[in-house]
Formats: sequence, C-alpha cells, structure tokens
Amino acid sequence: MTPTAARVRPRLAAALALLPVLALTACGSGDTATTPAGARSPAPADDPVAAVRKVDSAAALLPADVRRAGTLRVGSAVGAPPSAYYPGGSGKEPEGQDIDLTDAVAKVLGIEVRRQDASFETILPALESGKYDLGTGNFGVTAERLKTIDFVTYIDDGQGFAVKKGSATLKKKVTDLTQLCGLTIGTNAGTTFETTLTAQKHVCADAGKKPYDVKVYSENGAALTALQQGRIDVVMSTINGLRYQAAQPAAGTAFLGEYHRLDVGFAFKKGSPLTKAFQAAVNELIEDGTYARILKKWGTSASAIDTSRINPPEHT
Repeated sequence: MTPTAARVRPRLAAALALLPVLALTACGSGDTATTPAGARSPAPADDPVAAVRKVDSAAALLPADVRRAGTLRVGSAVGAPPSAYYPGGSGKEPEGQDIDLTDAVAKVLGIEVRRQDASFETILPALESGKYDLGTGNFGVTAERLKTIDFVTYIDDGQGFAVKKGSATLKKKVTDLTQLCGLTIGTNAGTTFETTLTAQKHVCADAGKKPYDVKVYSENGAALTALQQGRIDVVMSTINGLRYQAAQPAAGTAFLGEYHRLDVGFAFKKGSPLTKAFQAAVNELIEDGTYARILKKWGTSASAIDTSRINPPEHT
C-alpha cells in the first residue's frame, strides 16, 4: 500500500458522502435532508500530489514510534469545496485542498494517513483525548484554541459573509458587525464564526440598534437552504468557501468580501511531537512548488503563505 492510501470511515460517512457541492464550506458536515438541490462539482483533474517523494530530513523529525508504525490517525471534517468534499458521492474518496495537502505532507514524511470522517466540532476535543493524532477541517488559529491545541499552518483563510444573490438587505462588504444589526445571520456550530458573532453581539446595543440574531446549523447545507429560502439574511463562513460557492451559478449567492483573516493549520494535541515534522514537510512543499500547484488547482492561490509556522499568534 502506498503512503496516504488508507482510509477509515465510520457509518456516518454514508450520509456525509452525499453532501452536495453547494453547501457552505469546511466548518461542519453535511446531510442531504437539509441541503438544496444542485449539480455536483467534479474535482479538478490535476494531481500535483502524484510526484511528491519522501524527504529524509523531514521524515527524521518524526518520533521513532511513528516512523516504525508508518501511519497516523486523522480526524477529517469533510464539508464542501474547495477544502474537502465528496465529488463522487457515497463510497468514493474525498477531494479538496485539505485532502491534497495532507496527502502531500504524508508522502514527504513517508507515512500513511488513516482518515476518519468526523463532525467539525468534535475533532479538537478528540485530539485532546488521543482519539486522533491530528485533525483537518480548515481550523483557524485563534488565541482561545492555542490554549489547548498546537497548529502547523498551511494557508491564510478566515471569515467572510455572503447573501442571497440580488438581496437588497446587505449589498456592501461587511467591515463592522454593526452593519448586521437587525439581521438574522446563519453560521455553523463550533466555529470561529459562531464565537465571533456571540462575543460581539453587544455591539448593536452599544450603538443603540436592534441586535442581530444568530442561527447556528450543524449541517452546512442547512444554512444555505435557509439563506435561499429567506429564513436568514446573511451567512458567515470561510473566505475561500464563500468565494468558491458564489462562483457556482446554482448556489445563488453573492460574496460580500473578507471580514477577518485567520491562519489555518493542521491541528494537534498540545505538546504534540509531530509539529516540527509537519512544519518541515509543508515548507518542503512550498519550496518545491507542489504547494503552489495544489492551491492553484483549488482556486485558493490568494491565500498562500510564504512559510509554515507553529502556533503563530491570532491575526489582529
């Protein structure tokens, strides 16, 4: 078996595999019962990971027991493109930027990754309990998460907003949350978006305005359905996910631009001995050009980083 080939999925995968492309991105799992109809988005044919080879100097940074075992357990949140999704439906392999980057890092390190699908909000606690060795799911680096989680960065994404195409409620870029006063905002459970909206809810009262209302969805597709049906006014999610979604005509959404950038990284239990090896592997991919090709494949080149870092401070 070649590195990265092994995949492990629980029964939940049968539902997750049906997630349509038009669901919001990367901060939870999906469910066809709540997702709108729409064509699936085929994965790009380019395969920049195929040419990646083991780099001994990076592999040597792995703990000896990991080198001997040759595998790592990955808790993977598969949501929607460009981060991670199922273009082929049930029983097929996941695709996306996170998938390619994880597989490329594993090849540099000469190991296999054994993926297990997991809902976004469960992965970080599961790292602490030792269920997984690392987690992927477009996890943003925040000061609060850094208290219990180690990060190795691989992209600069962050928070943004989108509305239903043609909406007259909100037409311009959101630069201040007081622009949302009186509106209903949809987002996903356990995300930085939910944290930001909850923590800053006082801004409307401070400004003498009607507060905004936050609707939290455990499935990405449910938020999009609510937006399309007019039950919410605006969605808060990842910059790259919302931008990708708005480019799909069937989604019927308009991207309102970036609100707050965040480093995104592989997530590990605090004190993990894996971080230096993963940082070295990401930097090898940046140096040899594989990283740029992966981001180009998924349309996220504007979020490229120059070098991977371990536990950088949250963007202010």
